Amino acid sequence: MKRILLLLLIAVSQSLVAAPPTFSPTDWPAWRGLNGDGHAKAVKGLPVKWSDTQNVIWKAKLPGHGHSTPTIVGDRIYLATADIEKEIQSVLCLSKDTGSLIWRSDVHKGNFVKGGNKHKSDAASAVVCDGTKLYVSFPNNNKIHTTALNMEGKVLWQTAISDYVIHQGFGTSPVIYRDVLISKADSKKIGGAVVGLNKNTGKIIWKISRPKYPNYTTPVMVTAHGKKQMVFAGAELITSIDPLTGKKHWEFPGSTQECVATAVTDGKRIFVSGGWPKNHIAAIEADGSGRITWQNTARVYVPSMLMKEGHLYATMDAGFAACWDSATGKELWKERLGGAFFASPVLVGERIYATNLAGKTFVYSTNPKQFKLLATNQLGNEVYASPIVSGNRLYLRVAFKGKSRQEYLYCIGAR
Repeated sequence: MKRILLLLLIAVSQSLVAAPPTFSPTDWPAWRGLNGDGHAKAVKGLPVKWSDTQNVIWKAKLPGHGHSTPTIVGDRIYLATADIEKEIQSVLCLSKDTGSLIWRSDVHKGNFVKGGNKHKSDAASAVVCDGTKLYVSFPNNNKIHTTALNMEGKVLWQTAISDYVIHQGFGTSPVIYRDVLISKADSKKIGGAVVGLNKNTGKIIWKISRPKYPNYTTPVMVTAHGKKQMVFAGAELITSIDPLTGKKHWEFPGSTQECVATAVTDGKRIFVSGGWPKNHIAAIEADGSGRITWQNTARVYVPSMLMKEGHLYATMDAGFAACWDSATGKELWKERLGGAFFASPVLVGERIYATNLAGKTFVYSTNPKQFKLLATNQLGNEVYASPIVSGNRLYLRVAFKGKSRQEYLYCIGAR
């Protein structure tokens, strides 16, 4: 009997540390891409300039309303949307080559969570993919639910993560590590949870209770100080956990109450930002000491930052682009782009693509010595979803607002 129990324990542990899926360099399978850092593989031919009539490979009319950033695996694109009038939350699957709709799967019907910020969406989280299944989180019926679908849109399982009291909205995306799916829901007044699920069954493996603050960050896997760890900020804490067990490597005060941006690292420090009740960027040593290396009062509340070769880049909410030395926090440049920013920038080689709320995408250099704007491009007049890049094409979810509102997904490439 003891031998059988030992074999069962070994089998379970092996299933949780299964080999990671193999993706193509042109895949974008989760929020912020292959490595969760907003970097895309640089290839020749990605346009710098475009318009509604220039360098558009295709555009696809999207049903409903959503801020969900698209994800790409193979020849398919996945994103979430919501029909506000009918109260239906869905996942869409489109052809990467043509933009045509392959399937639509309705995940929730009715019970929309009312209230929140005027900018909120009922479908803001990214759909994530492990190569064989899709995962998405929606606020519904005063809870946060995480759902698994197969690659043809059939719902496989659904798990309620936590009760949820809406404050601003909800936009946290699931994260996959090995055979564990991590889902997070921070909530005002009642607290929340970070949960590790068996990605094949939806069964809860571990659960961490959270403080009673609203917060919106998506965790990210990083390697810092030689250790693979999952980190996230918010609720006045910066937290590092083992995603397989939920055990905390370390947790220290050092963030604001409300954060949205996903953390980045330079291999030694974790960089977080927040915007309530104060504006804040902090560089935290990731060795477990809790030491804050440097901090400033820049407002980078919603867009996530970028890290490249010892330099930290950000598009600030109020329309500025900035670059800091990651070791010292010294500001190297700061330039006005214009408009308000909700979308996170993407880095491709030596260029950053950043889209503001009004649909203007700024392309500028990563040169830390001086700011250089390469191009500005207008599509639509409202953008919340972040641009993503696959090979020599850029994909952007935009809306045209007038008497009515209509969303499109654009595929931008050289013609």
